Amino acid sequence: MQQRQQRVGELLRQEISAIIQRELRDPRIGLVSVTEVRVSPDLREAKVFVSAYGDEELRRANVEALESAAGHVRAILGRKLEMRYVPHIEFALDEGVERGIII
Repeated sequence: MQQRQQRVGELLRQEISAIIQRELRDPRIGLVSVTEVRVSPDLREAKVFVSAYGDEELRRANVEALESAAGHVRAILGRKLEMRYVPHIEFALDEGVERGIII
């Protein structure tokens, strides 16, 4: 991954974390933390990996709720960031954290 992709990914991780904590009011979203953001080379796609607290069903429900709010999150990012293009956001469950705890 190039340095620019990493910088944009880290900026998006911080901003999306703040948006989830402070601005989303969806009751389906529980305790969620953004672990990583991977950005495509053209900076138009971003895959946001999240870790959620709870059992498997609750974690999947959190990701589904975040997916439904992705457009709203993108709109907020557009107002906050000075970027030519705000990337399309896709949320995914970070399985690595849970696997690390089990081992």
